[in-house]
Amino acid sequence: MIFPDAMLGMLGGGQLGRMFTLAAHSMGYRVTVLDPDPLSPAGAVADVHLKAAYQDREALQQLADTCVAVTTEFENVPADSLRWLASHCTVRPAGDAVAVAQDRIREKAFFTSCNLGVAPYAVIECDSDAAKAPAHLFPGILKRARFGYDGKGQVRVANADEARKAFKDLGNESCVLEQRIALKCEISAVVARGADGIGRSFPVSENRHRNGILDISIIPARVAPELAKKAEEWALRTAEKLNYCGVLAVEFFVTESGELLVNEMAPRPHNSGHYTIDACMTSQYEQQVRTLCGLPLGDTRLMSPVVMVNLLGDVWRNGQEPDWTKVLADPSAKLHLYDKGKAAPGRKMGHITVTAPTLEEAIRRAEALHAAL
Repeated sequence: MIFPDAMLGMLGGGQLGRMFTLAAHSMGYRVTVLDPDPLSPAGAVADVHLKAAYQDREALQQLADTCVAVTTEFENVPADSLRWLASHCTVRPAGDAVAVAQDRIREKAFFTSCNLGVAPYAVIECDSDAAKAPAHLFPGILKRARFGYDGKGQVRVANADEARKAFKDLGNESCVLEQRIALKCEISAVVARGADGIGRSFPVSENRHRNGILDISIIPARVAPELAKKAEEWALRTAEKLNYCGVLAVEFFVTESGELLVNEMAPRPHNSGHYTIDACMTSQYEQQVRTLCGLPLGDTRLMSPVVMVNLLGDVWRNGQEPDWTKVLADPSAKLHLYDKGKAAPGRKMGHITVTAPTLEEAIRRAEALHAAL
C-alpha cells in the first residue's frame, strides 16, 4: 500500500483531475499534475503543476522521480507515456488498457471477444469501405475511431453516399459505422477494480444527452433491477478482461425491446459518476485514489436518490456569471464549479447534484433549478 503523504501523479488537468486532487488531499496525499494548460483546473489545486506536453520526456522524468504512483483523467493521454512511466513507478490503469479505449475499432472488437452485445457495425478505413457498407447499417452514425468525445467526430448518415461524404469530412481517418438503434434510454456503470482483482460497482446511472453531451444523470436508473445488475456485471467483466486497475466507466444502450448493448468505455472516472461525491459513501475519485495506492476499495452504496445536472458554458449568457441564488438557496442542492475561466457553448463548467428522499422529488427539484438557469 501507498500511504499519505506520498506524492501521486496525474496526467491531465481537467475537472476530473481536479476532483481526484481534492479527494487525494482530503486523504492526506500530495499531487503533481502534468498538463500543458497553465490555467488547468487540476493544476490550480495541485501541489505541483508541470506545464508541459504529455510526451515531454523531461516532464515525464520529473513525474517519475517525484511520484510514487501515476494515473490519468482522460483516455486520450498518449498510451506510450503511460508505458514509459510504468518502467519507473506504479501506473494505474496500464497504458495497454487505456490504448484499447482510445480506438473504437479495438474497443468494439474487445467487447465482442468478451461476449458482450454491441450495436451492429462495420469498420470504415477507406472510401470503398463506405461505398460498400452493408445496407442494414443505415440509417447509421459514422464515428471517428480515435479522439472523439461528447458527440465530436460523429456524423449521422442515411445511406452509403452520405457515409462517403462524412468519411471525407472526418479527414479520411479510420471510422466505425454503427447502426442507429431505437433506444429506450442510455445508462452507465462506473466500477473500480484493485490490483488484487477485487471489483466493485457504483449504482447504475440513467443518462440524458443534449447535442451529444451528457445533460442529466438520474440515480438509481429507472430500469429493471435485473438489467441494472447485468450492466454492473458487464462493466466488471470488462475490467477483469482488461486486467484493469483503477476506475472504469462503461456506457450502455437500452433498446426499445429491453436489450442491453455496450456503447463505449472510459478508462477513468466519468461525468455520469459525479453524483458519487454527494450521494455515495465513497466517491469515484476517492476510489481512484484507493485503486492507485493499493488500498481496499471503499463502500459504493447509494445514500440517497440523486440527480446530477451538467452546467455547460451555454448558461453563461454573454460571458456573464449565472445567478446562482436559487441553486445556493436550495438545501438539497450542491454546486460544483470547475474554475475553467472563460465559458464557451458546450464546455463543461460545473455541475449540480440534487438529493431527495424520493427519486421523483430529486428529478423535480433538479429540473426546476436547471430551467431557472
